[in-house]
Amino acid sequence: MTFPVVGMVGGGQLARMTHEAGIPLGIRFKLLSDTPQDSAAQVVSDVVVGDYRDLDTLREFARGCDVITFDHEHVPTEHLRALEADGIPVRPGPDALVHAQDKGVMRAKLDAIGVPCPRHRIVSDPQDVAAFAAEGDGFPVVLKTVRGGYDGKGVWVVDSVEEAADPFKAGVPVLAEEKVDFVRELAANVVRSPHGQAVAYPVVESRQVNGVCDTVIAPAPGLDEAIALRAEEMALNIAKELGVVGHLAVELFQTRDGRILVNELAMRPHNSGHWSMDGAVTSQFANHVRAVLDLPLGDPRPRAKWTVMVNVLGGDYPDMYSAYLHCMARDPQLKIHMYGKDVKPGRKVGHVNTYGDDLDDVLERARHAAGYLRGTITE
Repeated sequence: MTFPVVGMVGGGQLARMTHEAGIPLGIRFKLLSDTPQDSAAQVVSDVVVGDYRDLDTLREFARGCDVITFDHEHVPTEHLRALEADGIPVRPGPDALVHAQDKGVMRAKLDAIGVPCPRHRIVSDPQDVAAFAAEGDGFPVVLKTVRGGYDGKGVWVVDSVEEAADPFKAGVPVLAEEKVDFVRELAANVVRSPHGQAVAYPVVESRQVNGVCDTVIAPAPGLDEAIALRAEEMALNIAKELGVVGHLAVELFQTRDGRILVNELAMRPHNSGHWSMDGAVTSQFANHVRAVLDLPLGDPRPRAKWTVMVNVLGGDYPDMYSAYLHCMARDPQLKIHMYGKDVKPGRKVGHVNTYGDDLDDVLERARHAAGYLRGTITE
């Protein structure tokens, strides 16, 4: 039996780290990338440069692949159905992936299976937004384009009908949601294989800065065991009901009155799971590879009491390599993961992981390293 070829659509850092997880298993990767300079294209040997929105390109890319998976959710749903009709395994499949592609479809499905969500509905114009606000507690209201948003893009918090015009300029349906009074954001990460085996990682706390994930703490500190179990069971049920194959991240709000509400879904390895590269027995990337190939899944349990991931964002200091001397000497246990990207202000160019028994110490080490790499900390 020959080793399989995994076709990865998308050349970003998620593809890069998924490829890394497949190397010890001898799994071969074929990459469809936008440019030869993309993060994963720098390290995968078999790279096709092309447009994932073009069906002929996808079909040609899929030749020789045993399975197709993704590092983003933007491939047109109808193209994925065409690949399946050609007999190519697509994981997750289009019937599942559409729930991560279209927020309106996602909300309708979660309602149908009884998953708690913020109050919401599709709105047609700014006046309809005002009507939605009046049906609840008034403004502010969160508006989201149903397709295409990520890292805070495609999301608006509006305080009046006058502010509600911009989202409709994109020409796609707009979803209105109540602005949830939450104490923190959580994430439940699970992985499911085609034959139904599934594993759940510890629920983590995710801290955002300007709509972008900044820090992840695993497990979420101070989280009641019953709430954590409920979140894991909810994520596993969503994966089963939607037919997800591979990694599923369920982003959650923990409300002040003790509820957990689903904010977003992502059907691929996710920023809230990067801690698992160094902090879990089996990383999210390794388990995603196993799942799409229908191999037995690995143990998701943590290796340490606490693991903290902090994203490294680009700033005004492009020479991050020179900072390694300080960071590695200061913390020999530090794990640095860089994505091979050009440094631009606010761009995710890497992340660091730290772990240990004292949460305050683990947090300080991760924040110091990320800040020093970015150049905002100089001593």
